[in-house]
Amino acid sequence: MSIEFEDQNEERIISTSPRLEDEMEGSLRPRHLAEFIGQDKVKDNLRVFIEAARSRQEALDHVLLYGPPGLGKTTLASIIANEMGVNIRITSGPAIEKPGDLAALLTSLNTGDILFVDEIHRLNRSAEEVLYPAMEDFALDIILGKGPSARSIRLDLKPFTLIGATTRAGQLTAPMRDRFGVIMRLELYTPKELMTIVTRSAEILNVPIDPEGAFEIAKRSRGTPRIANRMLRRVRDFAQVRSDGRITSAVADQALAALDVDRLGLDNLDRRMLQTIITTYGGGPVGIETLAATIGEDAVTIEDVYEPYLLQIGFLSRTQRGRCVTQAAYDHLQIPYQGQQTFDL
Repeated sequence: MSIEFEDQNEERIISTSPRLEDEMEGSLRPRHLAEFIGQDKVKDNLRVFIEAARSRQEALDHVLLYGPPGLGKTTLASIIANEMGVNIRITSGPAIEKPGDLAALLTSLNTGDILFVDEIHRLNRSAEEVLYPAMEDFALDIILGKGPSARSIRLDLKPFTLIGATTRAGQLTAPMRDRFGVIMRLELYTPKELMTIVTRSAEILNVPIDPEGAFEIAKRSRGTPRIANRMLRRVRDFAQVRSDGRITSAVADQALAALDVDRLGLDNLDRRMLQTIITTYGGGPVGIETLAATIGEDAVTIEDVYEPYLLQIGFLSRTQRGRCVTQAAYDHLQIPYQGQQTFDL
């Protein structure tokens, strides 16, 4: 049996992919480390590195931030720039198509400035090679001419800080990874931390909210501030139209139920994928490529969008033979558990 999935990833309220609406509420982003909620170990270490660099009047060492999307890597990069008192230029790996694009960015930086490259694992290899001497020696090696008459000149750069962000640190090449002096992993947030974030965002948006309402949103936000703030805006709409404007636990529950987000933060697409593994493959194991073909989705999307949270809450497990649905998922979906079935795939 094959279940057809609609292309709803961009419309999913629980999608970790950034949207225009997320950027329109820029005031929700903290501007200083003291305002940034969660990631305590990362913040404590950054305070030390920033204070040391400022006391020496040097550029901060190059920083690599990695972890699931929506946890605040771009926000942290902007905070570092504010704390260092320097300017920041923001770009992404796919946007740098050729070495000349990167050279133009690097030569425009002033002393101590920050170049933030999102999705740095998708950087073009030829552009990546330009970064090596730039990161190590603050220099650009430029080739003039072609053939036997070609010659290389070295252009000095002002000391700068490269901050790279990636959701797939394993896809970075070893030479690139080794050139970062500071490597930090951002972890998923706890419901308590997300509750604090939701409360802070509601105050900025002038939305009255009860602690119970904030917690109801937080526990369904899949450990991700981006999703929590997006849910807050949608629940705010329901509170204004169908209630007195205050977000209570009941209002949040009704609003998120109307958006098909259950009490664990799963939506229809999550539940349907789990049901497909159960009904078609007896709960697994099923290979990622086979699963992708069955549900009409590509394997990368399953790995990046569906799996992380389902693995985190223990609804999926990975084995050498493929993905398996756990008994906890059966219980959540109210499907009788009969043990894993064996399929020759």
